[in-house]
Amino acid sequence: MAYESVDKLQNALGEQVFHYTQDKKKAAGRALGTLVEIITYYLLKTWGFNNSTSIERGLAEYGNEDISHNVEYSLHPIINDYIVKLTNDGKSLTATKILKELEKQIDISRFVKKNNNLLDKHKTLRNACTIGESENSFLLTSFKSINSKEFELFVFEQMYKPYAMFECKRVGIEEGTAKGPQTIEKAKQGAYVARTASSLQKIRTDKGEKYGLIYRSDNQPYIKPYVELMEEIIYSIDFDLLKKFILTVGVVSNHGNWFTSDNQNKELKVLAHSYDWLMFLSDKGLAKFIDELIFNPSPEYKCVQQAFKNSYTVDKKRNIFTKVRMNLAADEALLKYFSDNISIIESWFNIITPENKSISNLKNEIAALRTKNWRAIL
Repeated sequence: MAYESVDKLQNALGEQVFHYTQDKKKAAGRALGTLVEIITYYLLKTWGFNNSTSIERGLAEYGNEDISHNVEYSLHPIINDYIVKLTNDGKSLTATKILKELEKQIDISRFVKKNNNLLDKHKTLRNACTIGESENSFLLTSFKSINSKEFELFVFEQMYKPYAMFECKRVGIEEGTAKGPQTIEKAKQGAYVARTASSLQKIRTDKGEKYGLIYRSDNQPYIKPYVELMEEIIYSIDFDLLKKFILTVGVVSNHGNWFTSDNQNKELKVLAHSYDWLMFLSDKGLAKFIDELIFNPSPEYKCVQQAFKNSYTVDKKRNIFTKVRMNLAADEALLKYFSDNISIIESWFNIITPENKSISNLKNEIAALRTKNWRAIL
C-alpha cells in the first residue's frame, strides 16, 4: 500500500479533493464510506446478483413487523422477468416510458408507478431502479444492452421478502482521538438489525457456545449449533425453515476503528457475533481501489476519476458517484474493472465469521438461496 494506513490515505484524499471544505478530513471520511458501499455493490453485480438486488429497501423485523429498517442491499426472489426495447433518443429513460412499453406484454394495472428515471438526460444511471410497486412485489429495471439507436432493458419482478441482506459499516478517526466516538453505536445498530431480520435466532450456552434456534410452522423450536443449522437451512428444501430466513452479511472496513480481522476490538466482536457472515475489507484493498480508479487511473478508468471528482467539487450540482446514482460511463468502467480483477478484489476481503469459510462459500450459499422455489415457499 502506498500509504501507511487508510487514515493517511484519508488525509491525502482530503488534500487532493476536499481542500475547499471546512473539515477536509471529515469530508474525505464520508467519501470513503461511500466507496465501501460502491465496492460491495459492484461485487454483487459482478457475482451475477444485480437483478435480485434492491437498495435501501425497508426490512421488517422477524415476528415484529411494526418495525422495519432500511438496509443497504437486499437480495430478493425474481418471480417474473421481461425484456423491453426503447429508442435511444438522447432523452431520459423514465418509468412512464418503460411501463408503457411493458404494457404491451403484461397487464400492469396492479402496479403503482414510481417516478424514477433509469437514465436521466445527464447520463446518470439509477441502480436498482424501481418503476412500479404492487401489494406483494415490485418492478425493477436495468440495462441489458446499449447502442446508438436502441436501449434493451431487463424488467424483473421481485418479491418483497428477501433471502439475503448486506450492510456496510465504516467509522473514521477524529484527529487527536484513539477511535471514533460513534464506533460502538454503529456496531450496535448493525448488530441489532442483523439479529432481528431473520427467523434464525442466536442463543448461547453458559460456556459461550453459539447455537441457532428457528421455529417450525407448528411453533416448535428447532435447535442446533449455529453454523450447522444455518447451512442446513440454506441447502434445505424444507419450506418451514426457509420461509422467514434471511442470510445476514456485514461488510466492515478498518480506518483505525475496527483494527484488523486478526486483532478484533469490542465493536468488531459485537458485529461478528451478530451477522451470519462478516466480511472485513482490508486497508490494502481499499487503498488499491482508490489508487487505481481515483488517484492514478489508466486511460480506460479516467471516467471513474472524473465522475468522483465532479461529485465533490465546490460547485457540484449533483452527486453522480453513489451506490444509487452513478455516471453511466463510470458504471461501465467499474463493471469492467471488477470483471477483469474479480479474483484480486475478492482477496481484499477477510472472512471473520463463520470461521474457516471462504468468500467462495458465501457466493455458493447466496446462489443456493436464489434457486429456491420461493413462489411455493412464500
